[in-house]
Amino acid sequence: MVSFFVLAYALSWWPSVLYALDLSPQPIAGFGPFLAAIVVLALTRGKAGVMALLRRMVRRRVRIRWYAVALLLPVAITVVAAMLNVLLGAQAASAAEIGGWPSLIPTFFLLLLIPGFGGAWEEPGWRGYALPRLQVGRSALFASLILGVLWAFWHLPLMVVGEVNWSDIVLVTAVAIVFTWVFNNASGSVLIVMLMHAMNNTISGSFFGQMFSGADSLRQSWLLAALWCAVAIVLVVVAGPEHLSRKHHKQEEEPAQQATDATAAPRVVV
Repeated sequence: MVSFFVLAYALSWWPSVLYALDLSPQPIAGFGPFLAAIVVLALTRGKAGVMALLRRMVRRRVRIRWYAVALLLPVAITVVAAMLNVLLGAQAASAAEIGGWPSLIPTFFLLLLIPGFGGAWEEPGWRGYALPRLQVGRSALFASLILGVLWAFWHLPLMVVGEVNWSDIVLVTAVAIVFTWVFNNASGSVLIVMLMHAMNNTISGSFFGQMFSGADSLRQSWLLAALWCAVAIVLVVVAGPEHLSRKHHKQEEEPAQQATDATAAPRVVV
């Protein structure tokens, strides 16, 4: 796990040097966690480990309700935050002024399918590799908080250059809890959380985020953080901190030695 997180940061932050020299448009490579997961899995579990991660990334046989949650929850939270922002006095640009609704669909698929655009390709690393291992011997809530803090500070180069607000430390930690709830209930499908991440970046960052500027933009970011925190708290209370699910067990990864030992007794999860 230590090797994974060190690699995830290193393989993500290297463009910061190029950015400082005006040779890169971004100070961070969003696919770094995915590459880190592939490297660590290849070294520790070989082809079988890599293929298991890739299968999670295309695991689509999930109840339709979780597709609805993944696509609609980020929209609902962002719309409520924008409405509250306007009620508090923010001046919002119109949809026509920022490109309009037609750009949403191509933006969503661009963020989902192209590594490095948006954050969807972070998910094979954070949720596909790290979360199932962090949940071994820990509650889903505690594992989410560990991952959430490390995930939040992974955004540090973006915060330093002002591309995202410092409120993202709070927001990302809360989002990690919500994503764990979705991941555990969706049978460990990385595809579902990739869809959710892409939708959140599309609707919040690429659309509503462009409607506000200055102090209004800062208020929007803190409203988003507060609403994601509220949703996370409700989920912990309703679903329980142990599994963040009433019906499903938290997704746990077998230790490498057990996974490769054919003579080991099967691990029973209750």
